Amino acid sequence: MMHFGYTMMTEQAGPRELVDHVVEAERVGFDFSVMSDHSFPWLKAQGHAPYAWSVLGAAAQATSRIPLMSFVTCPTFRYHPAVIAQKAATVQLLSEGRFRLGLGSGENLNEHIVGEGWPSARVRLDMLEEAVEIIRALFTGEYVTHHGPHFRIDDAKLWDLPDTAPPVGIAVSGPRSCELAGHHADLLIATEPERELVDAFDEHGGAGKPRIGQLPLCYDTDRDAAVERAHEQFRWALGGWRVNAELPLPAGFAQASAAVRPEDVAREIPCGDDTDAVVDAVRPYAEAGFTDLALVQVGGEHQLSFLHWAESTLLPALRKI
Repeated sequence: MMHFGYTMMTEQAGPRELVDHVVEAERVGFDFSVMSDHSFPWLKAQGHAPYAWSVLGAAAQATSRIPLMSFVTCPTFRYHPAVIAQKAATVQLLSEGRFRLGLGSGENLNEHIVGEGWPSARVRLDMLEEAVEIIRALFTGEYVTHHGPHFRIDDAKLWDLPDTAPPVGIAVSGPRSCELAGHHADLLIATEPERELVDAFDEHGGAGKPRIGQLPLCYDTDRDAAVERAHEQFRWALGGWRVNAELPLPAGFAQASAAVRPEDVAREIPCGDDTDAVVDAVRPYAEAGFTDLALVQVGGEHQLSFLHWAESTLLPALRKI
């Protein structure tokens, strides 16, 4: 049986609202939650980008059962890996062991703000691998000194450590990232239901570990309104991650997706209140071997209606898959 999660999407809601939403997600019975970590929204229409780690701390205190997860944090540009290790250990303590640290090689949209440039995907993955090794070393509680090709650490140490370090997930999109995840991650993160990603993860050491996917949907009793909202706020997603990792500003995503039509979005994202359509969109993840799936409701002001529908109708249907 798959586990179903709720996405706290920082691009489309403010910090207090995000905490309110995850409290309600816990109440209605979601199995876990994940949270994006952005410095910009994808499109101006989304309109938000609060600091994810402050919200995670607040969510840890406002909830008692639901697991929390960064989905995902880039530990190589905006954040130094030593800082990520400290933040993750602290959230694990605040949540009493409910936190999972999701990591990825990042998007230019969020990381360009520190002015360090945007290297090739190969270099970004090399940086991610080195960052994960540093974070793992700091989770031991020992002093860490590291002079590597991308990062320097001088006598770093975490003084407040949980009994169990946060499990580390790594986002994948191709062979190199799957190899990295297989060697270094406790779980796989992917946004496409591709069996090849799961198989490559297993081949490099990931067999038996959780695999977490993500699926956007746009619930509304008015399907036309749902399609319009999905097109306004989520058409960027049809560009694919090879494009989405490279563009630096929301204006670039608006331009890149200018030719995407509402009907194009509706073919890719379940819109309206048709439970069967969501179930059909979930099945490929189950068939590809994913154990967990985080749902994204499009539209920050439409979270509570979605959560009530999930409680009464959607989650019972999904649990039959």
